[in-house]
Amino acid sequence: MPDDFLIARNPEEGSALPYLVRVPLGPRGVVLKTKDTWPGATKLYCHRADGWPDDPDIVQALPVRSVSKRGAAIDLVLERGRQGRSQFVVTWARGREMIFWQSRQTAKQARPNVALPTARAHGVTLDIVVDSGEKYAWKFSHQQASIDKRRLPIGDYAVFDNEQLIAVVERKSVADLTSSLMNGKLNYAFAGMAQEFRAAVVVEAPYSAVFKHEHARGATVAEAVAEAQVRFPSVPIVFCDNRQLAQEWTYRWLGAALHEHRQRAATDVVVDALPAGPAASPKQIREWAVMRGLDVSPKGRIPKVVREAWDARNG
Repeated sequence: MPDDFLIARNPEEGSALPYLVRVPLGPRGVVLKTKDTWPGATKLYCHRADGWPDDPDIVQALPVRSVSKRGAAIDLVLERGRQGRSQFVVTWARGREMIFWQSRQTAKQARPNVALPTARAHGVTLDIVVDSGEKYAWKFSHQQASIDKRRLPIGDYAVFDNEQLIAVVERKSVADLTSSLMNGKLNYAFAGMAQEFRAAVVVEAPYSAVFKHEHARGATVAEAVAEAQVRFPSVPIVFCDNRQLAQEWTYRWLGAALHEHRQRAATDVVVDALPAGPAASPKQIREWAVMRGLDVSPKGRIPKVVREAWDARNG
């Protein structure tokens, strides 16, 4: 279990950001200054703090269900029903770093339910590499994309950032999906795709077609699909209604994957450099270890396995 999410009063006199928050990410947490104790209808601006005070005036200590870094964002889920999910987003505006704390309510208001332009994948003309061995390949003639045919190390369609493979899609018909699952061939492909930044299998048919296969029992195929998804959760199997929609989904997904990778490359160093809280004392580590049933003596050197568990407690 990660540490609690802590909210304390900012001891800095006259500050326009009267609160400190300590996000339990990494061994010492991330410390930020902010305007309020939770984002409401609008997102809250945050700023790097000099550090966590030695004797903090704690306003709230909230149990954490999960905390994780995802590209330019830190996702936080608390152990409470209402106001349990929020996100810290690092961005750049007017040439300087800006950090915003937003909740699901904030994001919903910021993204109204309107029709959005769909001409390009994340605003760029996508360069899609098609495997040279792909028969009856998608042409992406209705999308803004350029096509390059060459041999791919894995999959049928891919995007690269410079020479680095970022995302790959394996295209399947229901018949091909069924046979490759039954003979185990697809499992080897899954193992390879799982090593990439993003990978997916796209089927040119709805899920209902699994139960209408002429040469295999529907339940058997459905079981094989489920087993593959449990074994390789990072490689989704996506069922689209037809060839056209499968092609459109692939185009959008490849664009999103490339955008996410580039965003991470630009902001990971910023998130990693956010100010950390104070180092723990041996007494704190011992008390934490005892509460979790770890074997540690009341005096002397703390075992390496206990220190490793302590450092790993917040992801």
